[in-house]
Amino acid sequence: MIAIEHVLLSDQILTEQFVCDLSKCKGACCVDGDAGAPLEKDELKILDDIYEKVKPYLDSAGKAEIEKQGRYVYDKEFGWVTPTINTSICAYGFKDEQGIVKCAIEQAHLDKKISFKKPISCHLFPVIVKKSKRSETVYANYEPREDHCKPACSLGKKLKVPVYQFLKEPLIRKFGKSFYNALEATASHVNEKK
Repeated sequence: MIAIEHVLLSDQILTEQFVCDLSKCKGACCVDGDAGAPLEKDELKILDDIYEKVKPYLDSAGKAEIEKQGRYVYDKEFGWVTPTINTSICAYGFKDEQGIVKCAIEQAHLDKKISFKKPISCHLFPVIVKKSKRSETVYANYEPREDHCKPACSLGKKLKVPVYQFLKEPLIRKFGKSFYNALEATASHVNEKK
């Protein structure tokens, strides 16, 4: 484990390589899971505020599920999460012409309709962040999906892109620039020892 500020990170964030390969996994992380995407408390209000601008990007099944369940739901194990359709695909997900599941929130962001990109838990994947129940400590673990993420692991190795570099933007978004600079310096130090 690597400790930076109040964050404990698994070594694999520095040592493993990863680059999403949507053409191969088809956006499986938006489909396969135990619940919808985990949401931070401040993201609940954001979803309320942006929903009308995201709504045109949703498919009919997603709209219907959100109308039925709400813009977010509470899960006993994971806390606030996005709703899912039949406990599978995220209600904010839609399939494009190639059958790749994309995020309606992110598409609205890319089209400059909203400034919010997507929930931070989605942006950070395959790193899962959990807060300690007893302290301010935050745990960040590299947890790619065993089957679905094999193409991303292969592409990361081929391109030689460490996980922390692939996730630079969301890591800065979550923990700040000084945290990322410390992480980068730690990675350089670890790599010098090899």
